Amino acid sequence: QVQLVESGGGLVQAGESLNLSCSTSGFTFSHYPMRWYRQAEGKEREFVAQITRTGDDTIYQDSVLGRFSISRDNRKGILYLQMRSLTPEDTAVYYCHVFQGAAGYWGQGTQVTVSA
Repeated sequence: QVQLVESGGGLVQAGESLNLSCSTSGFTFSHYPMRWYRQAEGKEREFVAQITRTGDDTIYQDSVLGRFSISRDNRKGILYLQMRSLTPEDTAVYYCHVFQGAAGYWGQGTQVTVSA
C-alpha cells in the first residue's frame, strides 16, 4: 500500500533553515507529481509546493516563493523540501501528498517550529 513518511522537522530560530524529506513506498514514485502541504495549529491545511513527475517544473505558494525549494530523487523515491529564512509564520506540521486517480494519500507529518 502507499506509504509516505516525512522527516526532518524540528525547532529552529527565525532566519534558520531546515530540510524535510518524504520517503515513499507502495507506488511508482516517478509516475506522479508530488506536493507538500502544511497545517498550522487552528488553521486549515494549505498547499506549499508541487513538483512534476520529472522534477522539471515546480509551483509554490506565494509566501514561500524564493525561500523554499521542492525537489525529488526518482531513483530513491524521496521527496524533499529545503526551507530557508524561516519565520514563525512557517510553524506548522508539514505533510507530503500524492494523488492516485481519485485517491489522495498523506504522510503522518513532521512538525516544524520556528521561534522568534
